[in-house]
Amino acid sequence: MIKAVFFDWFNTLARYEPARELTASNVLREFGFNISAEQFRPAIAAADKSWFEENTRSPVRKRSSDEQKKVYARYQQTVLAEAGIDVGSYPELLGKVMARMQSVSSDLRFVLFDDVIPTLRLMKERGLKNGILTNLDQDMTPLLSGLGIAAYVDLYVTSGEIGADKPAAPIFLEAMKRASVSPSEVIHVGDQYGVDVIGARAVGITPLLLDRFNTSESVTDCPRIRSLTELVKYFN
Repeated sequence: MIKAVFFDWFNTLARYEPARELTASNVLREFGFNISAEQFRPAIAAADKSWFEENTRSPVRKRSSDEQKKVYARYQQTVLAEAGIDVGSYPELLGKVMARMQSVSSDLRFVLFDDVIPTLRLMKERGLKNGILTNLDQDMTPLLSGLGIAAYVDLYVTSGEIGADKPAAPIFLEAMKRASVSPSEVIHVGDQYGVDVIGARAVGITPLLLDRFNTSESVTDCPRIRSLTELVKYFN
């Protein structure tokens, strides 16, 4: 019997506003490239996948500042390459784009996807515990309160407080401890196969891959949902 649902945070419950693909489109337009936000969406998804794989090998936040800069440069280079821009043909472009993206990052804020509050509310009405497991290194309390979902969230665990990032086991184990549940009583929902699915499955938790933008069609070894509203069918 399922007693708790754990959710990833970024791109599962919340996203940046303005959307990253729109920001990328606007920034590249400043440098003479007319690439739509829709074209940037799969490019960013590919870069996210590479970044999470890199972070799994060695947490980026624990590396030196020089190493962190290199990782972020590779991330942005992947975005540009996947969007069809050959960085090698524009030697100064990568540095300019990185600087510009950093300058607009202060304008970004978290907003919830439309299906989040109805889903969290429904889970609570069914007597389930809602947990958030995130690789963010910050106190989530003011964020959850500001977004109006603190009343629907029973617990959260961040990589910063645990000292380990998903897919490592400690963050999942701590969440189960706080929720007083066993692995067979939990479903974990996240958007990254290598982080959320692999991590949850390794400790015996049933994973669901949230593929909002249909970029993970190749995944066939676990349930894949397009919206959190589909969660309800896994409790009937």
